[in-house]
Amino acid sequence: MRLKNKVALITGGGSGIGKASCLLFAKEGARVVVVDISEESAAMVVEQIKSAGGDALFLKADVSKAEDCLEMIRAAEEAYGQLNIIFNNAGIMDSNDDTAETTDEDTWDRTMQINVKGVWLGCKYAIPALRRAGGGSIVNTASFVARLGAATAQIAYTTSKGAVLAFTRELAVIHARENIRVNALCPGPLKTELLMKFLDTEAKKNRRLIHIPMGRFGEAVEIAKAALFLASDDSSFMTGSELLVDGGITAAYVTPE
Repeated sequence: MRLKNKVALITGGGSGIGKASCLLFAKEGARVVVVDISEESAAMVVEQIKSAGGDALFLKADVSKAEDCLEMIRAAEEAYGQLNIIFNNAGIMDSNDDTAETTDEDTWDRTMQINVKGVWLGCKYAIPALRRAGGGSIVNTASFVARLGAATAQIAYTTSKGAVLAFTRELAVIHARENIRVNALCPGPLKTELLMKFLDTEAKKNRRLIHIPMGRFGEAVEIAKAALFLASDDSSFMTGSELLVDGGITAAYVTPE
């Protein structure tokens, strides 16, 4: 088991990438703290883990609120005695997100509060816990759009994921000598509820698909496997990296530096 005796906290754990990661991490031996704003969906994930013989608990949290993030770390340590992994995965893609001209201020602010501030707060309060555990792994969900513009306008989301990538690099450098690794996971377009709600017409879906060399949307479990790699000791010499799991989309459109 790749995460035996490890404690992992995963935000946005009630659905999509987060749910798939919670189930996989538990299967690999981790005790999993499932964090989500939706109590019902996260409780179902915990039940699935326990039914399979794993160990998990649910914590309700709004990652844009400092008090919630502080409490989720405190509760994880109280329940399991340590924290070894935090996967800052919670994020939104607002259906009102569009171009710089048409996106409203509320959509912009809400996206930044959850997608950027939420990652910062998760790290802010998790780092002391990881230090107490003798080190650990931080995985932040960015996106392929942190490397190239999206074909369908989503200016707030794209900007937020670029910020996560820059934040991850600096944090990795700062904490490299403390045995705290910080990496970004950059998924391509996925067949998740989050993206399918945004790509709500066949035209929008096809506009994405045409750019993906593999010709299909990714699955949440494929991203969970990449998150497992970054969380585990298999990636022990990786920090400050961006792991692209995108069906080849950036290889087709980004010029090597």
